[in-house]
Amino acid sequence: MNSQESRGAGRRRGGRRPNRRDRSDAPRAQAQPPKPKSLWQKIVGFFKPAPRSTSGSKPASDISRSTRSNGAERPAREVRKPEAVEVTSTKLYIGNLSYDASESDLSDLFNGVGAVISAEIVSHKDTHRSKGFGFVTMTTIDEAKRAVTELHDKEFMGRKLVVSGAKTPA
Repeated sequence: MNSQESRGAGRRRGGRRPNRRDRSDAPRAQAQPPKPKSLWQKIVGFFKPAPRSTSGSKPASDISRSTRSNGAERPAREVRKPEAVEVTSTKLYIGNLSYDASESDLSDLFNGVGAVISAEIVSHKDTHRSKGFGFVTMTTIDEAKRAVTELHDKEFMGRKLVVSGAKTPA
């Protein structure tokens, strides 16, 4: 008996079986129409938000993507400029605050422009960590307007402040 036969009668000399993909005479796979969606895919598609198309922004395919921890990709958030609110009261909105800023730091900064009645930083109710924005109440509307012109886009604790009039509840 031959040593080749003892290892396996069905094998060829090279020890490798031919693969279906190796055959050059096999027909190439043709582009087939997409399969109909399953019920589950239809349900998920119903609740999944449709891609937004705004006239001034890039198409969804051109937006840079960030990767989640599980490897799935999602579109990066659009950077929005905060809307400038006209100063109509003494209360000012202060955005893009450093998370290390305290109310006394904020009060000291605005005391350089005018007299401050109160300074308040909004924090998370459970963790008590700053949310990165707050409110300052000045004594007069003129001082509030001057604070907006002098302190808006000013560097404070490593970040550029956003200072504008606070929106009043309707």
